[in-house]
Amino acid sequence: MTDVDVLSSRMKSRLHLQTKTIGADRIKKAKENNEDIAVLSMFLPNASAREENRNFYCTLGDYCRLGDPKLTKAGTKKMEYKTRQWHENCFCCCVCKTAIGTKSFIPREQEIYCAGCYEEKFATRCIKCSKVITSGGVTYKNEPWHRECFTCTHCNITLAGQRFTSRDEKPYCAECFGELFAKRCTSCDKPITGIGGTRFISFEERHWHHDCFVCASCKTSLVGRGFITDGPDIICPECAKQKLM
Repeated sequence: MTDVDVLSSRMKSRLHLQTKTIGADRIKKAKENNEDIAVLSMFLPNASAREENRNFYCTLGDYCRLGDPKLTKAGTKKMEYKTRQWHENCFCCCVCKTAIGTKSFIPREQEIYCAGCYEEKFATRCIKCSKVITSGGVTYKNEPWHRECFTCTHCNITLAGQRFTSRDEKPYCAECFGELFAKRCTSCDKPITGIGGTRFISFEERHWHHDCFVCASCKTSLVGRGFITDGPDIICPECAKQKLM
């Protein structure tokens, strides 16, 4: 029996941030509170943020899309996030270069990613289907799986939340494992799986379930008692004596 761990199902809500269009006072408050949002605002003539506008410098620097990292003319929109500033068109995904605008984005270290590029580059992928795991999943042998992809190697039944075991690093449901690999009881011919604490008895090359280890004649349990083999059968000493009389 092997356990699986549940992966976080909150990746999107935890990572995807939003941009907001707000005024100068709200920008100041956002900075003071170090809020985890990107702020979209506009340079206006004679605005209260004039001093701040004079200090504007696009984070992209020499790679500024407008060609001037200090451009602050009226009507130019800017983005602010974590004390850094960009022209609106410069606030773009570092991979696909698409402007974020008011869409969701994910910051990583000093870079900004759109949701699609981030998931393509960093998101956890299912070891079976290679697709991104966006909500929930399980880990098995330190590898991630979609819940629906984590199935029995033989019958493909979903194993998430079910009892299972493994052989050669592959997972099997209890029923398939018993049918394919387990020893079989000499008496009932059913597999002896051991799942759930099932006890069994072995003698020479034969095996029995604990409850199947009985005298072939009187059906008395032979567990913990002496017994005698009689061809393919096992019998208790009392029945053996009667056969010899």
